Amino acid sequence: MKLFLVPIFALLGVGSAYAQTAATASDYELDAKQAEVAQGLMEEALNSDLAYEIVESLTTEVGARLAGSEAEKRAREWGVKLGKKLSFDKVSVEEFTMPYWERGAMQVTLTSPYNQPLYGTALGGSGASSDTIDADVVYFRSIEKIKAVKDGELKNKIAFIDGDAMVKSQTGGGYSQANQRRRVGWQHAERGGAAALVVRSVGSDFHRFPHTGMMSSKEGTWPAIPVIAISNPDADQLRRLHGLGKSMTLNLHSEAAWKGDVSSGNVILDIIGREKPDEIVLIGGHLDSWDLGTGAVDDGAGVAITTAAAELIARLPKRPRRTIRVVMFGAEEVGLLGARAYAKQHESELANHVVATESDFGASTIWQLVSNVDKAANPVIDAIGRLIAPLGIARGGSEVANGGPDIIPLVEAGVPTVRLNQNGMDYFDLHHTPDDTLDKIVPDELAQNVAAYAALVYLMAELDVEFRTVSEQEPQSE
Repeated sequence: MKLFLVPIFALLGVGSAYAQTAATASDYELDAKQAEVAQGLMEEALNSDLAYEIVESLTTEVGARLAGSEAEKRAREWGVKLGKKLSFDKVSVEEFTMPYWERGAMQVTLTSPYNQPLYGTALGGSGASSDTIDADVVYFRSIEKIKAVKDGELKNKIAFIDGDAMVKSQTGGGYSQANQRRRVGWQHAERGGAAALVVRSVGSDFHRFPHTGMMSSKEGTWPAIPVIAISNPDADQLRRLHGLGKSMTLNLHSEAAWKGDVSSGNVILDIIGREKPDEIVLIGGHLDSWDLGTGAVDDGAGVAITTAAAELIARLPKRPRRTIRVVMFGAEEVGLLGARAYAKQHESELANHVVATESDFGASTIWQLVSNVDKAANPVIDAIGRLIAPLGIARGGSEVANGGPDIIPLVEAGVPTVRLNQNGMDYFDLHHTPDDTLDKIVPDELAQNVAAYAALVYLMAELDVEFRTVSEQEPQSE
């Protein structure tokens, strides 16, 4: 792991190679002592198994953690116990109420032109079938095709929206567009009078692992019909049959249903700042997961990375100037419910959130640092970027970071953000599938993440730098 780092003497000290580079690349130069502490955190993180131990504990002792379920409640209890065991100054749970959806039993089988069980899963928010549905399939090559369907045209039919498997990429590009069939396809199928909707899973793998995920409501309502995603190989099979001109029939049954309102919550772990305790650097990941795997990659890894990074900072001889807050967000998968609850519950103090970021893109190595802070603070982020560059991390653009999904409500409130972009080449092979399990995590890659977060977060909390613009710091008039 030490191959990630250049020798410390090359980064620190007056007249060092680091100082010379900083002077030519930017007007801002990190204080040598602060840089030395950050470098020490990086080295410690690279030799630490703490993050792996955390994600191993979460996925083994709690397992899958569907939002609103008893398992998510046990995950919150696990998070509180962990925070108290580690070096945090304050550990709390902030509860909120949410509607609870449960998957239930499900089966889908191709019955014509021959019999073949398909591998599928209900999508979040799906309705149930009162009886088993046996109906002809109407094939749509893409989400755009079904948008043109006329009202009632699909009565007593099962609509199938095909599309393409996502192309693997480092950034996960293509997800938003592919995700449209999952999110809004049901609205067109239901308008057409379909008895059920089947869609190609939104993922880049070619295993028979279906990808689940949440649909979008329409004016607060959810589909009354079953909506099922089938694996890429099964979707390929239906496409080929359609291409041969074969009529297809599916037999389908789903017991998915809404179960009423329940309690969820966010676990908050604080390291109280020594000089500016009211100023908060917020980091975190989401504690809930889908119920098909054990949520190791999405997002047990993010919880582990940020908690471990904060713990290494907490073990320093003195606290950083600002408070570091780790939030284990609840109910992210079903609509950022924990994130929105946090923003509402902390509305009066969001002006004191100086910067925020989240780890929620798996467990592979970080390759890029991006930011969206006040322009005057960009040289500071540049300097931090140079310090973590030996980890294999390039400085990306400014004014491009959204901070992560759970940070979106904070961005909407004007909180500045940074993001450590991970290599997402295999993320959508695993995301929302039964294959999201601990064995997919490489300990050395996880440690590289912790090293980057520890250095970045420590410096953002320690440096006496404003990341907000002046207008964002001023209180809003009533």
